[in-house]
Amino acid sequence: MSISSASPSKLDRKQSKDLRNVLVTFDAYEPSKEQEDRVAVLQQLNCLAEQWILDLQNQSESELMVTQHQACCKIVTFGSYRLGVNFRGGDIDALLIAPKQIDRVDFFTSFFDMLQSHPSITDLRAIEEAYVPVMKFKFGTIEIDLLFAQLALPSIPEDLTLSDVGLLKDLDFKCVKSLNGCRVAEDILSLVPNHESFRHALMAIKLWAKRKGLYSSIVGFLGGVSWAILMARVCQLYPKAAPATLVQKFFLIFDNWKWPTPIMLRHPEDIPSADLALPEWDPRKSLSDSLQHMPILTPTYPIRNTAFNVNVSNLDVLLREFKQGHAVCEDVFSGKADWNSLFEPSDFFHRYKHYIIIQAMGADKKGHLEWSGLVESKIRILIEKLEACVNIKCAHINPIGYCHVDRETYPFCTQWVLGLGIKKPADPKQAVTLDLTEPVERFVSIVYQRAANNSKVSASTRVKTYHVKRKELSQYLSCDILEQGSRKRKRS
Repeated sequence: MSISSASPSKLDRKQSKDLRNVLVTFDAYEPSKEQEDRVAVLQQLNCLAEQWILDLQNQSESELMVTQHQACCKIVTFGSYRLGVNFRGGDIDALLIAPKQIDRVDFFTSFFDMLQSHPSITDLRAIEEAYVPVMKFKFGTIEIDLLFAQLALPSIPEDLTLSDVGLLKDLDFKCVKSLNGCRVAEDILSLVPNHESFRHALMAIKLWAKRKGLYSSIVGFLGGVSWAILMARVCQLYPKAAPATLVQKFFLIFDNWKWPTPIMLRHPEDIPSADLALPEWDPRKSLSDSLQHMPILTPTYPIRNTAFNVNVSNLDVLLREFKQGHAVCEDVFSGKADWNSLFEPSDFFHRYKHYIIIQAMGADKKGHLEWSGLVESKIRILIEKLEACVNIKCAHINPIGYCHVDRETYPFCTQWVLGLGIKKPADPKQAVTLDLTEPVERFVSIVYQRAANNSKVSASTRVKTYHVKRKELSQYLSCDILEQGSRKRKRS
């Protein structure tokens, strides 16, 4: 049920035009040439995949072989690209759907080798241990995250649609998770009343989230699908609203939302499951689900919480930014500010007195890509350990991986910065002591334990941490980075 079905007013349309103009100044919309390049790259990738499967089948004695005139596989897109909200220079989330005679081992071995030998493909790495196993690479200048799913079909029809939940029957759960990205994107589009308004409003929210350092599920903030579901819910509540109004209502709603009340685009009983009994989000049956702080649920079976990574500190940061965004939007609509105010950069480097620098260092470019990805995936563990410390109020991670200020000495070094909010003592005269030894040592130990089980990680890689004061950040980061968001703020 909607809150308002009112059509846009003259002010709404003007604000939407102004908002779009500001997005253009931030280069949010990709030019037509880049759009054409993406289409061409996806076509080339599909041809490579088809040739790979035909080669595999020619090497086997399978009775399930298909001819070159049949569609032996299919590459489909999801995420921001499928929703039509990808930024200039953004990556493409894609899924390779293969027939039953091709398995995941083939994908991560022979297809990996084929991609590795292709002259236009660089920075290739396989992350088989991820929650959803993925290959990441650049095809020319375009970054691609490629998943794999095997269907119980001898060949893949050209007109295949993934909406039929029966396709999930008898699949291994990794394939189910891989397929869900595409199925969720299609369901979001089917549940949004006005695609154009949804896309422009979501572009604005994504830009805001990136500028505020809130766009990253891997370190415990929100990823693209979470932001899309939040905006889709706003569109359902205001089905005829203009993009600027949707942005304003977005902040109004989520500034006042009572978490952990879940966000749902449709009720679970309305989501077809075909009685498959797959694992899904259910706080009545799962203790871990009941403890999650920010349930933003997929409208697709099996239901999952897209924001399961959000921890206490990051939820506090999100709520603070929702409140600030709400205030800015009210000022914009009352004529006291313009839309540029919404996209001011985060004041992260001016907010705290204490910071932790996390460094991932490798010996070469390829090894460093693997290593930095592993370290980044474990930062949430450090945050959770720090939250348990007596004097820590908040452990706020900046999701951007920065180069070292001294790139000649540290050419293969990625750094993340974590701001520490400190609890004020009951007695103002009492000095606050910070003992970060146990959480930091535990984090480093876990990272090295995972590295020992990963053959792709070089023995020469290192992870280091440093507890520094704000004035010492310049030893690690450039002045241009540190001066971002330098408006006056009370430090924590």
